[in-house]
Amino acid sequence: MNHLLLEVCVDSVESALAAKEGGADRIELCSNLVVGGTTPSTALFKVIKHYGDIPVHVLIRPRFGDFCYSDYEFEIIQEEIRMFRELGAEGVVIGCLNPQGALHMEQMKRLMEEAKEMSVTLHRAFDVCLNPLETLNQAIGLGIHTILSSGQKNTCMEGKDLLKEMVLLSKGQIEIMPGGGVTAEVLKELATYTKAPAYHMSGKVVLDSPMMYRKEGVTMGVANLSEYEIWQTSKVKIQQARQVLDRM
Repeated sequence: MNHLLLEVCVDSVESALAAKEGGADRIELCSNLVVGGTTPSTALFKVIKHYGDIPVHVLIRPRFGDFCYSDYEFEIIQEEIRMFRELGAEGVVIGCLNPQGALHMEQMKRLMEEAKEMSVTLHRAFDVCLNPLETLNQAIGLGIHTILSSGQKNTCMEGKDLLKEMVLLSKGQIEIMPGGGVTAEVLKELATYTKAPAYHMSGKVVLDSPMMYRKEGVTMGVANLSEYEIWQTSKVKIQQARQVLDRM
């Protein structure tokens, strides 16, 4: 294999810098990874670009949940692609489905036009579409550069058969990037089996907040999540994954 690309999804400056120092080739920038990621702020993008020289692909997702968007949400998506393109993002990570579970081709064509010269990744909307192989061909036809997928399963190891098939059928026309449960421990088996050219991981660890005073019984949102835990990318986990890929 040639150089295998490692993308790390992050939602903080600290995580972005850890990803870079660990050997990531690029980052996918999000907010709220705890709900699968939403569109980050422009301030977060600017500060990461100031402190870290690494390509940034920005997730464009106005809310958590499914990928069937209202006209208002679609307008927001278009504006955010335009905004991050003008700010200098190297790529965007997008995906729209229609109510029947197929790729919303009209919306996707408009978003591709808005992205212009940026790299475009079809995110894990792919993993909840009705017909993955039809969607693969549609993505190639649209000129999408990358598909991020767990093989329509909860983890990439569970979905490795579909991922392998996608790599074979794509014939190098589009980058297939396994994600969802990617760690250094599974990378050798996953890369050997699927022959995918790129891999996506968070490498996150849960850190204890520096807060000394902690108010009991008050939550800010999801009741079963502690307000005093910080999810952050581990430089060591990224280094370990990089080392596995470099030995392939």
